[in-house]
Amino acid sequence: MTQRPIAAARGRVGALIAALTLVAVLVPVAVAKPPSGGPAEQNAKTTSIQILGLNDFHGQLEAFPAAASSGNRIGALTAGVCTAPTCYPAGGVEYLATHVRSLQATNPNTVFVSAGDLIGATPLLSALFHDEPSIEAFNMMDLDYNGVGNHEFDEGIDELLRMQYGGCHPVDGCGDGDGFDGADFQFLAANVAYEDSGDTIFPPFAIEHFNGVKVAFIGMTLEGTPLIVSPAGISTVDFLDEAETVNNLVPILKGQGVETIVVLLHEGGSPSNTGTTTPETSIDSCVNPSGALPPIVAAMDDEVDVVITGHTNWAVNCVIDGKVVTGAASQGRLITDIDLTISRATKDVIPSMTTVNNVIVTRDVAPAADMTALIAEYNVFAGPIAAEVVGHITGPLTRTANAAGESTMGRLIADAQLASTQADAQPGQIAFMNPGGMRADLAFTAPGPEPVTHGEAFAVQPFSNVVTTKTYTGAQIKTILEQQFVTSANAPRTLVLPVSAGFTYTWTASAPIGSKVSNMMLNGNPILPGSSYRVTANNFLAGGGDDFPGFTVGTNEQVGLDDLVALEAYLDVNDPYTPSVSPPAPVRITRVP
Repeated sequence: MTQRPIAAARGRVGALIAALTLVAVLVPVAVAKPPSGGPAEQNAKTTSIQILGLNDFHGQLEAFPAAASSGNRIGALTAGVCTAPTCYPAGGVEYLATHVRSLQATNPNTVFVSAGDLIGATPLLSALFHDEPSIEAFNMMDLDYNGVGNHEFDEGIDELLRMQYGGCHPVDGCGDGDGFDGADFQFLAANVAYEDSGDTIFPPFAIEHFNGVKVAFIGMTLEGTPLIVSPAGISTVDFLDEAETVNNLVPILKGQGVETIVVLLHEGGSPSNTGTTTPETSIDSCVNPSGALPPIVAAMDDEVDVVITGHTNWAVNCVIDGKVVTGAASQGRLITDIDLTISRATKDVIPSMTTVNNVIVTRDVAPAADMTALIAEYNVFAGPIAAEVVGHITGPLTRTANAAGESTMGRLIADAQLASTQADAQPGQIAFMNPGGMRADLAFTAPGPEPVTHGEAFAVQPFSNVVTTKTYTGAQIKTILEQQFVTSANAPRTLVLPVSAGFTYTWTASAPIGSKVSNMMLNGNPILPGSSYRVTANNFLAGGGDDFPGFTVGTNEQVGLDDLVALEAYLDVNDPYTPSVSPPAPVRITRVP
């Protein structure tokens, strides 16, 4: 599919409203694509538009085995085996490309879009090359637009700009030796603006021209991005309110003759499915959607027709406040197929003729040869590195939390980071880990010790965070733990931090916020409010990430190993490591009603 010309605006989002009379200057009109189809189509009263959407791809180029722990499946396992019709092995860019191209062939008026996190938190095959392989793959698939997600900011603004415009990495160069031209598709970021100028870092929207109609695509990330990425890389930009940003752009778009508006919003929620039904087994359901997304959609102007979402990895097909709302899970396992019929008289969507389906990226189709070649090209470099064995385990290590919030993976990483500080002059005594920093499980399928490769360990901790140790008082530690239960701008949360061995505490679910944590102990001794303790975490948490400002008050900072290096060293020293499976024993965190 040929990339179509776009109409895009870069500038002060707030000032656009005051400059409606200058719209023709601020928002250059795209050269219209010649009408497709024959005379019958050109003389029709409606135009059919197909939008293919995905989100949270996270550089998942390779197809994982259909194992229970791989996550690269859709549906419920039957006796531990993923088989149709209850479960489908899904994903892998070779199969994704085949499905996308088959759908593109069904309608010449097709737009292929992403609602963010196309890159960032990626497996080694993509991350080793600073996600250039993922950008190249979507160039080859003719992606049109990517609404920027929070993980696109993992390596900062400058690196994100390189993803769009190309050029070799300033430190590592171009790993495969053939240069990097950047994305052929357009990044969109309506609500991310430079602090000094108010200009958006990428165009806020683009306009597509079809037979007698125009369709606008607005791209944006979640306003809360500063809470979940490292502050240093985004210090020059502001993240603006999502609904307010959209609503400010609506009159601009209508002034350009646009009546059909699609928002690519990297924010999501969760459907309240009941019984044994999970969000991914009901990939086209919409049962009481909750979380941050529904109120944002409700606050958007009614001129918005479709909101393609992401961030929470939900698989959803909703109508919220009269707007179509979709989500395609993650890692390229689903594609959302949105078919709109637009009146050429009113230029607006005809709701009764709209169809939406989440299509499973099954692996029963022929793999795309160009994607197979792309993976092979990069695996020449990455394969031997990924295959290196760094340790063994004798049981599964997963991110699945028990009622108190503990997981076997969380305990492992906290222990590994604490162990990495023990040679320091002032070693850590307690370690905390953020659940969002754990991106994969370590499966166990063999009867004996199972090898863990560098690639598998990297998938668990792909962010290259640095183990950091600071001094805190007992009172400050309690403040940090109370912040696990704060009420955010959108909704209450419970974000329990895994802790290292020797540290224990109790939290009371029914207690008021600010008074939930009690009985803090270190190696059997009470944590005293006025005493000082050395606390270890990754630099993301230590800098207040994940909305934990209590971590920023620590003193006497000591910087240690890369967190992945710490994990692999711990696996090696403790090889074969014997994990405590759920429920963890001995108990570190106790929850009471």
